[in-house]
Formats: sequence, structure tokens, C-alpha cells
Amino acid sequence: MKMRNFWPLLMAGSVGAMGLSSASADTLQLLVGSYTAGSSQGIYRMQFDSATGQIDAKPLQVVKTENPSWLTLSKDQKRLFVVNENGPGQTDPVGRVSSFAIDPKTHALSLINQVQSLGNEPTHSSLSADAKHLFVSNYSVMEDPGGTLAVLPVDADGQLKPVVQMSGHPASRVNPERQASNHVHSTVSSPDGRYVFSNDLGADKVFIYQYDPKANPHLPLTPAKTASVALPAGSGPRHLLFSADGKHAWLTMEMSAQVAVFDYNDGVLTQTQLVDLAAGQPTSDKAGAALHASADGKFLYVSNRGTANQLVVFGVDPATGQLKELQKRSVEGDHPREFALDPSGKFVLIANQKSNQIVVVERDAKTGLLGKTVQKLPIDAPSDLKFLVRQ
Repeated sequence: MKMRNFWPLLMAGSVGAMGLSSASADTLQLLVGSYTAGSSQGIYRMQFDSATGQIDAKPLQVVKTENPSWLTLSKDQKRLFVVNENGPGQTDPVGRVSSFAIDPKTHALSLINQVQSLGNEPTHSSLSADAKHLFVSNYSVMEDPGGTLAVLPVDADGQLKPVVQMSGHPASRVNPERQASNHVHSTVSSPDGRYVFSNDLGADKVFIYQYDPKANPHLPLTPAKTASVALPAGSGPRHLLFSADGKHAWLTMEMSAQVAVFDYNDGVLTQTQLVDLAAGQPTSDKAGAALHASADGKFLYVSNRGTANQLVVFGVDPATGQLKELQKRSVEGDHPREFALDPSGKFVLIANQKSNQIVVVERDAKTGLLGKTVQKLPIDAPSDLKFLVRQ
């Protein structure tokens, strides 16, 4: 039987912020998004010690909000944008997006406003490079109405405006159960901010748009000259990440548990490599998910869920962006939906959604390899992890 985890703070229904006068120089704050069908209440602001790798079990703040599954920080860390992954059959059946202000001294969160995403199960968001628009990916579990990319203006004070533009595309229908309609899983900008890439699990394509709000503020996205990139049939593209130098990109495919490597130039992705996360293993082992690069760009980390439940570590060729597998490491839990490298580079924090825990493991910055487990923190259905870094 799956255990649900209850903290005394949650049982008392306490919501608030605590002082940080006792925090050391190694103390950082960690934001945890979660699903709220069980005991979780929303967003947790936690304290993390980058010297020991320990997360304080007592939250600094609990923000009650429905299914805050993905967290997007503004570059200056003054704003937090949250998708409320709601849909039919849930406590709140309406997909929403919330904006929060972050106190510059305490990092306490306070709600600015909330708007509808005009789609079901919004699963991801990202800010445009100029911070004037939020790109929201409405995944939509059900075939009707299917997934969409929604564009929401953002005011200078962080307030979200209603959706001004939406787009969707035909599904591939290769997998009759999971690809009967389009399912937009994530959307990100190119490093220079001129293009936007929307990854559609249901269509087996990455759709590419030019971002030009000056030309048309009400319709800031227009299809690029190369309007899409096709992926292997039934692969289910999920998350795209650009290299720090902007010359390469990596894309996880959820259904085939693969990583595609691309060269990138002026809105065009050219595939150069396709790497298996679970080569020769049964379909049940395959559910590619999150990917993150080390700060020095030498290593790429990818989560594979299914029954494998692993983090796969790759070395990155600096000239080509191509990958060489170095390690497969158990996440010691179930369904690593997301993970994060702490700013010191010494630890990786893994959000195991279905086993209700955050697992912290050591990381060797020189070799990129993952070491021993230093903590398993009970928390119900964690889905995303973001660090607040001192400015």
C-alpha cells in the first residue's frame, strides 16, 4: 500500500514564513511543487544545506494551491509562475496559471494573481527572454479537446494577463492510446530569445515559432521558416534543453526513452545523435522525463521512469554536444518526474512522485558520477524542484 506522508505543520494547517536569522552561508532555499490529490497542499519552501546535502523537514512556508506541478522562476528571482495542472475529474477541473511575488529578503511567496490556461492539465511553462510573455503547455490527458500552447502576457509587476494566443497541431496517432490527440508537454525559447520550441508528445514533433511581439503584440508567435522537426514515430517528445553556448540541444522522448541530440543554428534543429536510455529493455522500463546539464556543461543527466527508475549520466562532447553514457544510477524510489542539481554542484535532488519522497544523492563534480544517498525526505507527490539563489 502506498504510504501518505503527513508533517505536523500540515496537520496543524499552518501557512506562513519563518525567520532565517540562524541560516548559515551554506543555506539555500528550495521550492517544491507537488500534486495535491493526496496530502500535499501545494508549494513548499524548504531550507537546504549545501554543505551536508540535507533538506530541513520542517517547511519555511506552505502555499496552498491546487496541483502546482511546474515552477518557473524569473531570471531576477522576483517572480514565480506556477501551472496548476488541473483538469476534468479533479478537485478543480479548470487548468490555471498562478503568479507569485518573492520577497527579496525572506523569499516568502505571496500571490499576485491567477488566470485560466484555457486548456486541461497545463504541465509546463517558461518565460520569454524579455519576460513579457509566459508560454504555457496544456497537455490535456483526454483526446478532446487535446493539447495546446497558450501565450499569456506578463506585466512589469508580474501580473498575468488572459491568454492572447493559442496553437495546436494534428496528432501522429502512432500510439492509438497515447497519441490520439496532440499533447503539448513543454515549450522553451532559444538562447537568444528569437525562437520558441514547443514539444508535442502526441504529434511526435517539435514545433518552431518566431517570437516577435513588436511586430504583433497580440500574436507574438508565428511559424518559423522551418516550422517543425519530426521525431521517430511513437517516440513522444517531452523536454528540450539548449547547451550553454547555444550551439546544441538535447530532447527527451518519453515514450521511447531516448535522447535526441541536435546542432542548433538560427531557429533550425539538425539531429546528430539518438541515444537510448533503456536499450534492449521492455516497454515497461521506458518513460524518459527530465534532463539537466551541469553548470560547466560537461555532463548531462536524464531521468528514466517506468520500472527502470534511474538517472542516466552522460558525458558531453564540447565540440558536438554528443553524448557518451557514463552511469546508470537507481533513484531509490518510483517515478522521478523531476530533479535538480544544487548550486554547489555537490548534490542532486530527485523528486520521486509516486513513492512520495525527495532523494538527495552525492555528485562528484570532476567525474559527473553520482554517489551515495544522503537523505530521503518524505513529501507527498513532489513534481518539481527549483533553488532560490542569492543575488
